[in-house]
Amino acid sequence: IGVLCIPTWGGAQAVRGVTDTEILVGQTGPQTGPAALWGAVARGTGLYFKGINDEGGIHGRKIKYFLRDDSYQPAKTKAIGKEFVEQIGIFAIVGCVGVGPGMTVRDYYSENKVVMVSMGCSGVTNWIKPFQKYIFPIYPLYIDEAFALTRYFHETMKLTKIAMFYQNDDYGKQGLEGVQHYVKAKGLQLVANISAEVTDRDLSSHALKLKSSGAQAVIMWAMPTHGALLLGECAKIQYKPKWGTSSTLSDGVAMIKISRGLWAGMISSNFGELPDSNHPLMVKYRSWHKKYEPKERWSTFYIAGIVFAEPLVEGLRRAGRNLTPDNLVKAMETMKDWQGIGPPITFTPKDHQGGKHVFFMEVLPNGNAKKLTDWMRITY
Repeated sequence: IGVLCIPTWGGAQAVRGVTDTEILVGQTGPQTGPAALWGAVARGTGLYFKGINDEGGIHGRKIKYFLRDDSYQPAKTKAIGKEFVEQIGIFAIVGCVGVGPGMTVRDYYSENKVVMVSMGCSGVTNWIKPFQKYIFPIYPLYIDEAFALTRYFHETMKLTKIAMFYQNDDYGKQGLEGVQHYVKAKGLQLVANISAEVTDRDLSSHALKLKSSGAQAVIMWAMPTHGALLLGECAKIQYKPKWGTSSTLSDGVAMIKISRGLWAGMISSNFGELPDSNHPLMVKYRSWHKKYEPKERWSTFYIAGIVFAEPLVEGLRRAGRNLTPDNLVKAMETMKDWQGIGPPITFTPKDHQGGKHVFFMEVLPNGNAKKLTDWMRITY
């Protein structure tokens, strides 16, 4: 006998994921698996929502938050997406770490008018091309980020022999594209570009190829496990280039730990206040951390979860009490140079790529960071 499945959000509820007292928000994040370090992002978002709710919520509604572990596996993300929409009935998605995982649900969420804000690893153009009405990335484009990082190595550090190590997917390839754009514009040559699959665990040959290229600097666009493994293999063969990476690997303390200290000296971009920042909001958020989640490590990745959630909350505030997907979209599109603890955010009816600024930092032996630049616009 067939069973009729009725979504739990059905009935008299006019807008999926919105009741008189709640707004349902979901996020997927790799709490387990090779990218588990990135799982701190979703937990940081949870902390932020706890603080917002205890302050009274948004126009009389509290955020009900659903976090699911997808292990950085696109098939799991896709299944969770259906659960979020058809069983739980969420209103919006925030974060959602991973390009591969995110691409499996992008169109499905959009077709169901699930507003997606600050998609984690959203520096790929796939989130904005073609224009996506219900998607609002705040991550700087990887192409721009990699271009700016390569420029820093060449113009500030005076290095000319540059190589690239990247994850063989859209995330890694768009980092590679940014590096290639810069070296071509300057008449340089990328001395090596070496890719790795997400499932690879032996990076010894990758290290040998990089060393044989003679690269003075290696820029990597990879997940945390690969970053640590590659530095370990390079150390074994006495290869010590200058390293640079994306903001996706900017959690110095975590990376120092899993690389056994080899991450010291890494130069990366960042798009959020540093953990020990005295920014008034950071002081406030650290008090929330101490109050609600003192056992969690206060870290760059954890803070990124707050950076991702801030624009959603601001949009919900601007949308007012009459909350619908389209009203939230209109409200988000009124944000101009709005800033929490992340970059200045601007959304318009024609441009949903909200973040275009980063700063550069260098990781110290204890994992803390030294800022090398101020915030800078990196589109070129």
